[in-house]
Amino acid sequence: MDVLSDVITVARTGRPRSAYVRWHAPWGRRFAAVPGSAGFQVVLEGSCWLLTRDGTPLRLDAGDVLFLPHGSGHTLADHPEAEVDTPACDPDDPGLTDSYASDTVDPLGRSGPVTVVLCGAYRLDPAQAHPLLLTLPEVIHLPADPTRHPELHAAVRLLAAEVSAPRLGTGTTVPALLDTLLMYILRIWLARQPQADRATGWAAALNDPALTAALHAIHRAPAEPWTVAKLAAEAGLSRAAFARRFSALTGQPPLAYLTWWRMTTAARLLRTTEAPLRAIATQVGYTSEFAFANAFKRAHGQAPGTYRRKN
Repeated sequence: MDVLSDVITVARTGRPRSAYVRWHAPWGRRFAAVPGSAGFQVVLEGSCWLLTRDGTPLRLDAGDVLFLPHGSGHTLADHPEAEVDTPACDPDDPGLTDSYASDTVDPLGRSGPVTVVLCGAYRLDPAQAHPLLLTLPEVIHLPADPTRHPELHAAVRLLAAEVSAPRLGTGTTVPALLDTLLMYILRIWLARQPQADRATGWAAALNDPALTAALHAIHRAPAEPWTVAKLAAEAGLSRAAFARRFSALTGQPPLAYLTWWRMTTAARLLRTTEAPLRAIATQVGYTSEFAFANAFKRAHGQAPGTYRRKN
């Protein structure tokens, strides 16, 4: 798997939620802040406004995609000066038993202009979140552009069709489409980042062919006995140039990232498989179960066996 695929596979946990809603003006809906989650809003028909406590209202038109990678609280409304005092929608509300919902909202019994919104949220595991996700802005707005990003809009159409009319297989299809939607959002956002020589951060690292080659090698084979020299060879750089560029862009040395990825992979295997500790240790590059247990405890604050029992 490549780095971006792993970012999504490792981070998502729990049960995703999505809803297809038709709003009749006048309307407004607050969405609660949910730390440790990510949310999205897609305008399928009509238009609306994103209202935040500190920001200028942002107009959203049909086809616009809004992604909130840190679960920030926000409000959608039919007017930029709307005052919304209804209870906030919270995807963690225990009263919400349906993962996928479809509804028509007309709180005042009127039939004003219609806005159709596809919204959703899914839980991320902060302890396993890739550094890329942690550095994303609070809000990512992708204006409608079906000619440039047809795959994104195809995923939106498929997701809307599944959520608006659940049927056999929807429980499997929707999580896969949510992952696909996130993949396309991140791919487009990464492609839009500055390519200047002085750019830093994970966006710059994943747009750097040399570093991407080394990162793919780590993710493809975490058990390999990687050294800085071997990773530099994957990148096609000298050892010193590779170490310097990797640290400058990602904020950590190559072997520190290697250890982080090994421990993140080990945690996922402990949660999702019944493989013995010795086998997991081997899969992430440790020939000694004792050495693996010590490394895991340093990274996660508890022994592998304890982590498995609690997760």
